[in-house]
Amino acid sequence: MIAGPAGALEVALNLPEAEARALALVAHPHPLQGGTLDNKVAQTLAKTFAALGYASVRFNFRGAGKSEGAFDEGAGETDDALAALEFGRREFPAIATRPPVLAGFSFGSYVQSRVARAVAPERMVLVGPAVSRFSADSLPTDTIVVHGEQDDVVPLADVLAWARSRQLPVIVFPGCGHFFHGRLPQLQRVIAGMWQR
Repeated sequence: MIAGPAGALEVALNLPEAEARALALVAHPHPLQGGTLDNKVAQTLAKTFAALGYASVRFNFRGAGKSEGAFDEGAGETDDALAALEFGRREFPAIATRPPVLAGFSFGSYVQSRVARAVAPERMVLVGPAVSRFSADSLPTDTIVVHGEQDDVVPLADVLAWARSRQLPVIVFPGCGHFFHGRLPQLQRVIAGMWQR
């Protein structure tokens, strides 16, 4: 537990075996729909980046898990993310000045797009992005976007239309729903492979 902008903020770390190369901040899905830092996709992202040599910081948005406060439509959650990132920088001073990786799932991807306005990221990974919430802000051109073909929460057609205007490629998992059930090892392999290329 750390001090957050709306009270106590719950944070979890996934650490690499060797010295960390930089920080990776991971944001979970919508807290009013059961999203927490324990979400399987958020955990997969954190473990993926730890395996790639990053100190991964996950956190619960205000009102989720043990984090205090109430849902704030993304504005307060952006402040939560920045507080978690600042905690990571204090915890790992040797890598504090390096650009962080920003990764998010669903609503968490929207929050990370807001965080990117304040922090220039090394790179971004957006899984099942909640594109109806995104503004027209441009994302880094090497942003990795992953979506399920049969996503019933955020339709693939909406993601493709959103990505088209930003000229971002989208990796589509055929036959896959929003929560990537049974596909998490594959998700980890795809992100790691793209990262190393």
